[in-house]
Amino acid sequence: MSLNTHQDTNFTKSVKNLSQQIFGKNPKKESMLQLAIGYFNTLDPLQVVAKELPEKAKNNTKRRIKDKPDESVKKEIAREQRYIHLDHLCRDILLLSEGATFAEDNRKSAQLLATIELLSPSDVSRIPLSNELNKPLYKAVLCLRVLDRLCIDNSISEPYIKERLADIPPENYARFESIDPIAHKKFVEEVKIPLIKAALLQDIGNNHPDAQLILRGEDGKEDPFRVLNVEDRKNLLQIDYRETIKYLVEGIGVARYTGNLREERDSFDKKEKHKLLFIKTLLKGSINPKKGIGNLLKVPQIYTSIILSTKSNYNYALLPKVYQVLYKNAEKGVCQRTVVDAMQIITGNFPLGYGVTYLSENTQGDKQYCYEYAIVKGLYPDDPDSPICRTATRNLSFISFGQDIVVSKERNLHFTEVSKKLTMIDKVRLNKILSLLSSNYTERSKEDLIPRYWLANEYFTSKAHQNLWNK
Repeated sequence: MSLNTHQDTNFTKSVKNLSQQIFGKNPKKESMLQLAIGYFNTLDPLQVVAKELPEKAKNNTKRRIKDKPDESVKKEIAREQRYIHLDHLCRDILLLSEGATFAEDNRKSAQLLATIELLSPSDVSRIPLSNELNKPLYKAVLCLRVLDRLCIDNSISEPYIKERLADIPPENYARFESIDPIAHKKFVEEVKIPLIKAALLQDIGNNHPDAQLILRGEDGKEDPFRVLNVEDRKNLLQIDYRETIKYLVEGIGVARYTGNLREERDSFDKKEKHKLLFIKTLLKGSINPKKGIGNLLKVPQIYTSIILSTKSNYNYALLPKVYQVLYKNAEKGVCQRTVVDAMQIITGNFPLGYGVTYLSENTQGDKQYCYEYAIVKGLYPDDPDSPICRTATRNLSFISFGQDIVVSKERNLHFTEVSKKLTMIDKVRLNKILSLLSSNYTERSKEDLIPRYWLANEYFTSKAHQNLWNK
């Protein structure tokens, strides 16, 4: 992903920066990923993001090293700083993806998820690295929205979550914060933030040296995104799970109580242990979720691995078929159908940020034999096959301020029966339309004069085109 942000809106900058803080690789070693790699490679335990700490914590750290500068203290301080860094990331994700109402949660989450998709590079060779960088953030936001949906559907059976839902009935969950702000704050602290941590840390064990040996080979030159053979994949999964849990427990652990009241300390420590156990339960359950709470991680994980695929067979045109894969996995028992159903209600079949081509209409609402471009921008479509979009063109010209529309299945060129309606137009006319709407016209004209989709990433590079959520 390009880090040149001077041409971006503040929101786009925030998304890029947050992805870098989570899974970026830079010389300063300031990301969650690099802190984990440092831990796995037993680097200097104090090589952490000290500048992220509050001033009080920095001073406390210096004093503890001076008072007792042995190795165990250094390791404990490093662990605490990794915990604080991860905790800050989770709160930043909440700020970007949630607001004061349920509707605002969905609007902000849609904006974040679409932005990630639209930031995908045009160069196919760069897509795997870009998607690897953005996967943890994308998945974490999906997990939050699936949690909301399951609570609304009364599909949560996990005692830990149910206990923290207080007395909020499913039909009132969308108004949880306004009904009981204190209980809602506890729910965020003890359920949502641990869930984000689980989503971010899931598969962090793949960065352990033993896992990297499988992924990159002894000479380090193997393609880490290649399809592994059965034996290597089995070994990798075992290493990943083992090292992820170890990193969670020993490398991150729990927050340290800083007061001096015994009862308060006991209560604090008990809550921290429960949160850690909940994260561990989510990670363990995601390996073989069946009908358990592990589906809260597993289903978004599968969805994200398709939408932000790092494999060489990545095919943008097939992204709207993501639920065909998810339902096949549910049939095989890999994940729970109820959770797949819940997520399909949230996202619909067309992922956020996807470039839709659709039959245009005249002022009387009649379908014309012409098409325009739009971008999927909203969650909770009324029909999974009819995405909520923002128009990107009008009268075959790109525009900065489009309209919000619902592209029905009857107008969406993704569907073969709709695209066939354009076959009656002569090739000269189709070539003319394509030349007006496509920046890579020469390449596209060699393939199909009737585009079933369009790649909106180049359009999105313009700051003026990044305001898809403005009213």
